[in-house]
Amino acid sequence: MKHVIRHRRRIAGVVFAAAACAVSVSGQALKPLDIKLPKPMFVGTPQNLRVPNLEKPLGGPRPAFLAPAGTRNLALNRPVTSTDDAPIIGEISQITDGDKEAADGSYVELGPMHQHVTVDLGAASTVYAVVVWHFHQQPRVYFDVVVQTAEDAAFTRGVHTLFNNDVNNSLKLGAGTDKHYVETSEGRLIDARGVKARYVRLHSSGNNNNELNHYIEVEVYGKPLK
Repeated sequence: MKHVIRHRRRIAGVVFAAAACAVSVSGQALKPLDIKLPKPMFVGTPQNLRVPNLEKPLGGPRPAFLAPAGTRNLALNRPVTSTDDAPIIGEISQITDGDKEAADGSYVELGPMHQHVTVDLGAASTVYAVVVWHFHQQPRVYFDVVVQTAEDAAFTRGVHTLFNNDVNNSLKLGAGTDKHYVETSEGRLIDARGVKARYVRLHSSGNNNNELNHYIEVEVYGKPLK
């Protein structure tokens, strides 16, 4: 039976082609992640944003992301800590409360310059994808976005960098090669490639509109280790 090839993904070191229906890799049935998206607040992506290293818009919906059957959002209602424990707007707990809408009252505003938030998944897990919504009331680009996982809360054991667009190494976590991107209601899906981790940390350092940092929601798709 032929499958329509849409895109390529890597899970636990195995590259495969995502198709319109479930497939199998290494004995695991793979299905598209069921990511519930919030209401879009704007249509299209501005072409005149003067941000270096900015990726081109896809021009359509994000392709489906395949993951093993049984994969779920492990971050929902899990504890979150932050470098800014007294946000300007909102509460840190909102980052994993399931509300992804862009309305006032749905986002958390952290202080300026470099800030990060850390989600405790509660147990060691296999992580296949991280999806983050910083802010999507309007098109914005957030700087020095770095997403890491670790086995411990201090981020000293089993640290993996999943995404890094800090091209000049201003955060001292290593220079990144990923591109800047425009925030939309789809959020940013980051392939975690089946890493083993309990903690997920997301860094940022302001945006093209101001020096503040924002989070609406963080989802971490995976399965607890048995």
